[in-house]
Amino acid sequence: MRILLSPDLAGAGEIAATLVAASLRDLPAPVLGVATGSSPQPLYRALAARVHAGLDLSRTTAFALDEYVGLPVDHPESYHAVIAREVTAPLGLDAERVHVPEGAAADPVAAAARYEAAIVAAGGVDLQILGIGANGHIGFNEPGSDADSRTRIVELAPRTVADNSRFFDGDAGRVPTHALTQGIGTILAAREIVLVAWGESKADAVARAVEGPQTAGLPASFLQRHARVTLVLDHAAASKLSPNSLPVEVAR
Repeated sequence: MRILLSPDLAGAGEIAATLVAASLRDLPAPVLGVATGSSPQPLYRALAARVHAGLDLSRTTAFALDEYVGLPVDHPESYHAVIAREVTAPLGLDAERVHVPEGAAADPVAAAARYEAAIVAAGGVDLQILGIGANGHIGFNEPGSDADSRTRIVELAPRTVADNSRFFDGDAGRVPTHALTQGIGTILAAREIVLVAWGESKADAVARAVEGPQTAGLPASFLQRHARVTLVLDHAAASKLSPNSLPVEVAR
């Protein structure tokens, strides 16, 4: 893993946006994997500024990592709505090219299979944007997820439900308990991965993902298997890394 360290949150977003823009700029029809949650928001803000300055992403196809099961697509916290609001519009993407799992489908198992097939039909993901959960999840692959897992229905861990309650007015009872998520195997099939993490609450998961053994108990640890993974961290998220894992580059 390559680790890039920024002194603050905004700087981490700038670094990550530079990586994403450089990877996609010369591709005629790039395929981008997009994440939701708070972690990638600084990246999207910085990338939107580059789009405003002339970066053209209109030919990009995007695949979201996950979606809640049973939440209507027009709910403001459905990932259909979040992606439209925070990714599609700010980045100037063609909405027809932006795909989100069908969490509200009558048959979510079939929807998961369709979504996995759609990623394959698109030629796979060129660059996958990730955050990381405090329990080490990537996408909604909770502890216990298999390294070879593919898009499927998962039950959300209590920690994830509690953490995501902030998007539901602090009421954990309003957070869906299941989701459709790309599997770890699906994520690892991307040609490049950029993970953004910030804040002290992510420090333990980051350290274990980088330095610990590969284990289903911490799904992000399976990123060690990938040849092109960059972690972009602020000081707080990097605070529990050992000296042997110091970043190869420090932005100032």
